[in-house]
Amino acid sequence: MIAWLGHVTSSPLVIAPFGASSVLLFGAPDSAFAQPRNLVIGHLLSTAVGLAMFYMAGPGIWQMALAVGIAIGLMQLGRCVHPPAGADPLVIMLSGNASAGFFFVPVVAGVCLLSVIALVFNNLVRRHRWPQKWF
Repeated sequence: MIAWLGHVTSSPLVIAPFGASSVLLFGAPDSAFAQPRNLVIGHLLSTAVGLAMFYMAGPGIWQMALAVGIAIGLMQLGRCVHPPAGADPLVIMLSGNASAGFFFVPVVAGVCLLSVIALVFNNLVRRHRWPQKWF
């Protein structure tokens, strides 16, 4: 759905970690990792860390490792661990030319769309209460 919408609008709305996020949202919706707080804040924190590291230190092996480690630490501190978001800094660093706009499209737009789709699918189609808690 998100890939189709991205194609129609000519906007890149999909990044690889969203595939893993979808596994949690639709395959294990009761998991703490699959709740909106974890999905949204986890991806936003990790993307911000990846962009900051990219602009401050460049895209190197050590920078990638440090960015992922910092993202994990911040997600733990914020009680918003979302394992797929741990890959966001890698996506940014491996692209070699990420812009600050990457934060908004595809990340903010993508997590918002994923949240809405998970809400509709889990509650109306599966008739399963999701989320267990919002924030």
